[in-house]
Formats: sequence, structure tokens, C-alpha cells
Amino acid sequence: MLTTVDRTGPLLDLSAELEQGRIVYFPGSPVDLPAAGDAEFLRTQLARGLKGKNVSWYPDANKLVGLDAAPEDRERTARILRQHSQRVRDFLTTQAIPRLAQGWKAGTCSFRPMQEKGRELSAHASNELVHVDAGAYGATHGDRVLRFFVNLNPLEDRVWLTKGGFRELYEKHARAAGISAPLRDDGALGKLYSSALRAGMRAFPMLRAVDSSAYDRAMRKFHNYMKDDPSFRDNQEGLQRFAFKPFSAWMVLTDTVSHACIEGQHAFVDTFLVPLRNCTARDYAPFHILARGLQGASLPRREIA
Repeated sequence: MLTTVDRTGPLLDLSAELEQGRIVYFPGSPVDLPAAGDAEFLRTQLARGLKGKNVSWYPDANKLVGLDAAPEDRERTARILRQHSQRVRDFLTTQAIPRLAQGWKAGTCSFRPMQEKGRELSAHASNELVHVDAGAYGATHGDRVLRFFVNLNPLEDRVWLTKGGFRELYEKHARAAGISAPLRDDGALGKLYSSALRAGMRAFPMLRAVDSSAYDRAMRKFHNYMKDDPSFRDNQEGLQRFAFKPFSAWMVLTDTVSHACIEGQHAFVDTFLVPLRNCTARDYAPFHILARGLQGASLPRREIA
């Protein structure tokens, strides 16, 4: 499930690796990291002013949220995150995934300064419980959630768990989650509503929380089932563990690959919404899986090593 990429050699388009439910791992970050002083500032100063789970930069709104700090510290944080966001976008669009990146939308560049282990967040907000991503950026109508991570901790690994890909999990758990019927999407009206809300999100990023669609409601229901239901949450079936080293990076379609972060502190997370039309591996896309319903379980299976 892990594809390790050696950046000393030529880099091929990694879009297919992501679509097929693989975590693409770079043992050394392929993007330049902040200067030592800026990195130390993020690691030592942000936690004390944290207002939510993360500190986040919204490129479209040109706005920093989640930090209660002096103006000069907010300005420095915004600069660091803005510059990191641009470096990640440049790398992904020109080198790593040019096919998937066509016409995509940048979500946020976030920094996570807190230790994930034992954070005592609510179940639905917790990163420590295995889940697939859904709903954090409003309605996607089937567009994909791509995340690019960098472990900025100089000493400690960032540790993930997974129980596999969405397709296999849906086939096993859709009935228990109450979403086994074929999806009926909201269509053009739902997308028009989303477009109107997105115009307002440039000034008020949190408006995304009220955006929705039939697809996104189904995905959120599955996300909540994974975190709430003891028969899934406490089951060890298919469980795998990955440790991402200091200053390494990895990217993954987090609507497809189930994941949890159980240990780690100080990480960048850049989020993008990838148009579904860019994706060619229909058997793995959650939208097409939900549209088929459980009749999709009869399709030929292609195992992921």
C-alpha cells in the first residue's frame, strides 16, 4: 500500500499510484522546508495560541485562521504557510501529479503543532481513529480529497494506521453504515448551491461547513460510522502501521485510503480538491462506488499489494 519514491532519480507522474489507493512516500521531502528559524518558530510558538485543531492558511481567502497571537506572530505564521503552500503546489503541478492537478482547487495549508497521541478530541474530530476524509471542505460532489504531508519534527516519526481502501471497506461495512443503496446525487441544483456558497467562502472560509450534497452526506455517514461503531472501531482486521520519518513527506487521496494518526507532532498538511473528471481509475473512486451501491461488489477485484 506504500509506494516509496527516490527523489534522486527521474520523477514520473504519480497520479495512477494515488488513484489506486497507495500512499506515496518521499523519505526526504521533495519540497524545500522553511528556514531553520521559521521551523523552530512553528514548533515552539504556535501551540500556545492555538484556537482549534490546527493553524490554517486559506489561499483563496488570503486568510489565516486558528491562531490567537500578536500581530507580528500572525504575520510570520501566514508568510511561512503561504510560502510552503506555494512550494507544494509548484511541485505537484509541474512534477509529481500534473494530470490530477489540472483545474484543481487548493483547500488549506495547515500546521499541526500538537502531539496527536492522547489529544482527547471528540470522536468525529479525532485524528487517532481510522476514517476516510469527508465534509471538511464543504460539498465536493465526488471530487477527490488529496493531502500532502510533511513531518517537520526533527526527532520523532509521525505514525499512521490504515485498515485499507474505501472500496473494500464499503463492500464489507456499507450495510452496517446504512449507505448500501445506489447514490442519488443532488445534480445541478446542488452544485449551483455549492457555487454560491464558495463565492462567500473567499471572505468567510467557515461557510464551507454548511455546504453539502447527497454524495458528501453519504461519505460523512460512512466517516462517522468508522469512528462511532465499536464493531469497526475496535476491530483489528486489515490493520497496518506506517512510520513517517523526520523531514519526510507523503501524499494520499484521503477519501480513498482509510487512515489515523496515532503519534506525531509538528506536521504540515496541504489539502486539495481534485476534479473527479481527472481520475481514470473508476473502480477506486468513492463517487462511482456509491453510485453503484453494493452491486459494485460483484465487479472483478484488483488487489493492491
